[in-house]
Amino acid sequence: MPSGQILLADDDAAIRTVLNQALSRAGYEVRSTSNAATLWRWVAQGEGDIVITDVMMPDENAFDLLPRIKKLRPELPIIVMSAQNTFMTAIKASERGAYEYLPKPFDLKELVAVVGRALSRPRTAISSASPVENEDIPLVGRSHAMQEIYRALARLMPTDLTVMITGESGTGKELVAKALHDYGKRRQGPFVAVNMAAIPRELIESELFGHEKGAFTGATSRNTGRFEQAEGGTLFLDEIGDMPMEAQTRLLRVLQQGEYTTVGGRVPIKTNVRIVAATNKDLRVLIQQGLFREDLYFRLNVVPLRLPPLRERVEDIPDLTRHFFMLVEKEGLSRKQLDVEAMDRLKRYRWPGNVRELENLVRRLAALYPQDTITGAIIDAEIDSQPLLSPQPAGKPAVPAQQGSEGLSEAVERHLAEYFSGFRDSLPPPGLYHRILREIEGPLIGAALAATRGNQIRAAELLGVNRNTLRKKVRDLELMVVRTNRS
Repeated sequence: MPSGQILLADDDAAIRTVLNQALSRAGYEVRSTSNAATLWRWVAQGEGDIVITDVMMPDENAFDLLPRIKKLRPELPIIVMSAQNTFMTAIKASERGAYEYLPKPFDLKELVAVVGRALSRPRTAISSASPVENEDIPLVGRSHAMQEIYRALARLMPTDLTVMITGESGTGKELVAKALHDYGKRRQGPFVAVNMAAIPRELIESELFGHEKGAFTGATSRNTGRFEQAEGGTLFLDEIGDMPMEAQTRLLRVLQQGEYTTVGGRVPIKTNVRIVAATNKDLRVLIQQGLFREDLYFRLNVVPLRLPPLRERVEDIPDLTRHFFMLVEKEGLSRKQLDVEAMDRLKRYRWPGNVRELENLVRRLAALYPQDTITGAIIDAEIDSQPLLSPQPAGKPAVPAQQGSEGLSEAVERHLAEYFSGFRDSLPPPGLYHRILREIEGPLIGAALAATRGNQIRAAELLGVNRNTLRKKVRDLELMVVRTNRS
């Protein structure tokens, strides 16, 4: 049976009650308060084995309190909760030494599991990164899919782990790579990006590793490669699936031994760069076709990050649209707003070009239309003017693209195939049907509650289920329900 004293701080009495009950049932002693002053007094008195705190407290922001707690008791794990679910919230939590950041609403079982991991870890101080002065938000969106990206990035910032970013064109893979660098431990070093698809195949090795004078026809002087330019920083290898086999072999040597030789050179050169790779292709298919090295794939795919296409996070479109209008206003164009019908058109559209396509549309709207309010008719005209675009009929949801993407059925099928592959000589334990339903049902209901900010009546309507059925599901699945627009 787990044990330990938990110090809980949240100004919402209902949330304190729910968390108190869940943690007490798990075997923990819980002391709860509605303000930061009491929490600080308990910590200063040496009480508690772990802290769980909301960000926005009536008397002090938790991000201002965390550094004082870490200075006084550096070994004390702190879990930060917030409904202010932005990229910067996750980054600030990580920078200030939080053990974990949980965006509201969250699964109570997940919270209990995080508490268990925090209390069972070795009692060593968690070093926090130096704060980032630039607080411009590089990533925008409050959807569940983006929250998972934010949390993953926050964990990766203080590391040098190699990251593989996958996603369709226009989802923001380079933006994520740049965020990893700008908010990570190598931010003082250079960020060097190279697009494999944009370089002639015969020049890629020279581009990456540099060449010596006379190495080939036209090499009239020594040339520094991207690895040398990125020394001490981050090297972003975009469209890694387009790298020719010869260059793949050289890259594998770098990842294995931490050194390389220039084209035409003989002396190995030590390198100190963080590798972040990206692709919009399925590298496993390329491996089967003999076009990509399997050993290189495993070296690059240490931490995989999948960026969702825009059609999978349509709830982020209003925030993204406002963000892009703010950017074009800073560039000298007039500020615009969209009426309800126009926003509805954007949400129903399939977005084959993803976030990049939305940004381009916003720029056209700001540049070409004199009116302050953009109507649905204008959106229809802009969408219809693009030959590759086909808006969804009114009342029908957006559907996944037929090429270059993975629909829900395909994702589930792949997940099940991977699950069954772990039982080579036997079958999985009985009860698989209900386990799979529970895995899908929890995130679906959680996403509906997040979209309606905890309003169970609206969430039931969104899901098309009876309100009492939803309440029972929430209780059975032990989902955390939060209704708030503040913290």
